[in-house]
Amino acid sequence: SSFLMSIVRTLSSSADFEQREKEKTRIEKAFKESEKRLGELVTGNYQDVIKVLQAFSSMTKSIHESRIKMRKIKDDLKSCKTLLHFKRDELRKLWKDGVEHKTVLAMLDQVEQMREIPDKMDTFVASKHYLHATDIIVGAVAKLEGPLSDVEALRDLKVELVSRKEKLHEILIEELHHQIYERSIEIYGNNKRQRKDHTSLSTVTPITPDKYRLNTGYDLPVDLHDENIVISGNVTEDINVDPEESLPHFISILIESLSVLKRLPDAIEAIKVKMEPELLNLVAKTSQQVVENACQQGETLAYQSQPRYLLEFLQNVFSHFRCVARLHEIILKHINRISVSKLISVLMYDMKDVWSKIQAVLQVLLSEYLDVQNTLSTNQQSTSAFDEPSTDIKHYFSKKRMPKPKKLSLFRFDASLQALSTNSYIDDNRQFDTIEYLGEPGLLAGMSKHQFVCKPSANNITTIYKPLKKFIKEIEKAMECPASLQEFVGEFLQKAFLGQVHQRVSKSIDAATRGFDALRHVIDEKNRRELGVPRPLLQSTVTVERNIQELRELMQDLPDCSERFLNMICNVLGDYRDKCHSAYRDIVQHGSDEKRVISAMWAKDEDISRFLRSLPGWRTLQPGEGQELDRTVCSEDEMRALNSKEAVILITNLSSDENLIPQNEIITDITQMRTVANVHESLEWFAGGLRQFVSTLKSKSSGDQSISSTVSTDIPPVEDKILQSLSKLVQDFQDLAEICLLLLHLEVRVHCFYYLLPVAKQSNYAGPIDDLDPDSNVLKLNKDLTSMEEVLAQSLQPKKFKYIFESLGYLVASILINSIQFLKKINENGIKKMCRNILAIQQNLTNITLTREADLDRARHFYEQLYLSPDDILSSVVEKGPQFTGIEYSQLIQLYHRSHPAISASTQDKHLQRLNEVMEKGQNETV
Repeated sequence: SSFLMSIVRTLSSSADFEQREKEKTRIEKAFKESEKRLGELVTGNYQDVIKVLQAFSSMTKSIHESRIKMRKIKDDLKSCKTLLHFKRDELRKLWKDGVEHKTVLAMLDQVEQMREIPDKMDTFVASKHYLHATDIIVGAVAKLEGPLSDVEALRDLKVELVSRKEKLHEILIEELHHQIYERSIEIYGNNKRQRKDHTSLSTVTPITPDKYRLNTGYDLPVDLHDENIVISGNVTEDINVDPEESLPHFISILIESLSVLKRLPDAIEAIKVKMEPELLNLVAKTSQQVVENACQQGETLAYQSQPRYLLEFLQNVFSHFRCVARLHEIILKHINRISVSKLISVLMYDMKDVWSKIQAVLQVLLSEYLDVQNTLSTNQQSTSAFDEPSTDIKHYFSKKRMPKPKKLSLFRFDASLQALSTNSYIDDNRQFDTIEYLGEPGLLAGMSKHQFVCKPSANNITTIYKPLKKFIKEIEKAMECPASLQEFVGEFLQKAFLGQVHQRVSKSIDAATRGFDALRHVIDEKNRRELGVPRPLLQSTVTVERNIQELRELMQDLPDCSERFLNMICNVLGDYRDKCHSAYRDIVQHGSDEKRVISAMWAKDEDISRFLRSLPGWRTLQPGEGQELDRTVCSEDEMRALNSKEAVILITNLSSDENLIPQNEIITDITQMRTVANVHESLEWFAGGLRQFVSTLKSKSSGDQSISSTVSTDIPPVEDKILQSLSKLVQDFQDLAEICLLLLHLEVRVHCFYYLLPVAKQSNYAGPIDDLDPDSNVLKLNKDLTSMEEVLAQSLQPKKFKYIFESLGYLVASILINSIQFLKKINENGIKKMCRNILAIQQNLTNITLTREADLDRARHFYEQLYLSPDDILSSVVEKGPQFTGIEYSQLIQLYHRSHPAISASTQDKHLQRLNEVMEKGQNETV
């Protein structure tokens, strides 16, 4: 229509007829095209157009019929209204009767429902759908006290339902306690079995070998993790689902039910009152499970020292307590939700109260298993300050002084009334303090149902300390304050356990080092095989080492007390070092002026000791240098030169004058040499173990740089001062062990001087009779060497035994050759006797070293030169070259001339002059 109006306006506004004609022609043309297009569309969609027209026709007909019907209904309603208006009073009466009858029927239905309430409630309670049971009982009581209060037939039912409501409150509290405490044992048991099955099926994840490891997050069931707990405003219960399927949801249902009953404050008070008894009951059930799993009776297990059962028991208790604490946390969240949403004030408890009760129960439990009462009483009777850094306990090891005579008292006042009352007062206070330290009397009485899983002992703390420490840290993190259980454990360690360790270690060391012969007792063959040592060790050293090992294990088990134990180790080592030095001095000292034997003085001499340590024989004994020297063995000439230097030093110091070595300057008791050998082997073994221990310690200043990355230790870093002191003690033991070996090395050689010097200085070698026996001093030397060989072979390792007797033949040959200057005269019988002496010594040394002592052949050949005249000796030197030194040849010539006094002194001078010429010529040719 708008288009048509625009055409009309265009035609009316055009003033020109021609323009109107053009517009008319254009419009006619467009009309024809539209008409043509419309005809095509109608032709193409003819069937659809027919259907639309038919549908429009039927709709028009239906609307017309509906209008006729509506007009008829309207007329009928008007006539009905007119009729009802005439019977209004009768209808009102009928309506009132209907409402009354409907109300009566509703009340009858309610009465019928009230009668079904007990059965429904029993069904819900049996299936543990407590929220439904609570809702119906609360609703029923409200109806019976409200609309149905005047129904006499329901009076008995009302009493029954009120009683059931009260009983339901108690059932809900009991169920809540069951879920908190008893259900936690079932949940943890199932969780533990799942973990065991998972571990047995898994072959990829390695198991950490830490026996104290506790994964606290994994101990909690999955449904108690934070991400699986949702505290919502609306708590619903599905009767088609097991209510105990989800423990947190079931707890929320119980709390909601108590809230609906309006008994939430009473439930909170009951939870607080029963917390300690329930925790004790949980502990008793856990101990019973451990005893049953151990397949033993409780009476038998309680008297066995098997801390692994205690560890398992405490781990289970810790896991149960975690579940309990987690459930209490869930309860408190729901109580807080209800108090906020319903705007009610509830006197709640908090998690600090829960953890405090748990700590109190654990304190009583630990007091029983750690035997705190007996340990405290024992420590009150005997105390020790063995762990103090400045403690001086040399009286354990030093020579005991003569005790002073005791003063006898004439009378005492112990039985007086004043003394008796005072002692009774002190004992009562001490007993009260001990009970207060152990815990509350009520908790102690609650332990009566508990079955002990191992024998109570203070040493049990070493097994359980690390898991206990981790659990205490969990408590402190939860409470955000220091835990009282930590204070209890700390006081137990300081007041009870450390004192017991002090006493045990001091008694053990005192028993092992007491007496004059304490350092002479060695371990038996069984202990030697157990220790894996090749030679016997001193019993005292093994005892001290075992005590040190015990203290080292205590440092691992109780890292918080590691510094105390390390101080104790330092004191024990320092005192045992002093005892070893004292025993060493008793062996090497003689006389009242404390003068030492020759070998001891030389072993302590820095120059001689440094020279002896530079020899290949000594260096082969060192762990690092021994293999290197085995690959580069010294030549025979180099070994001879080094042995010659050693022999020259000894000869220069021991045979430079006419005096003999006094007997008190050598060790004549062979058992003393065995003791020295045992001390060497023991201290070397002891120092090796200590050195390995020191290498595992970390310094506070250097951190982890002082320890290998491959070493795993739980000992905290120690002070540099303590570490240096410990290293110094280890070096002292190693030095004393090396001094003992040097002492034996030198003592055997000093014995050779002691017996061989009189052979030349005191014996007669110019006698008329040919004595077929060797010199008596030679026989004594052989006997002495044989005795020392028997003793040292049993006490020293083969390589050390070889070091003692190695190159001894060269020294004996050098002593005999050098002793020619002390012979006044000699004849053929004397030469034969000297050769017999050399042969006897050679045979004996060959039996000892199992190698031919060729150096003694040189000594025998030296004395056989005396069969020749000086001219023949000189001719031999010219022909074959010098086999001895110029001094030795000159001493041969001088002895020959002393033995033949008829030869003039000028001839001797000529022989000596010619000897010098021959030796100089030989040296020039060599150069």
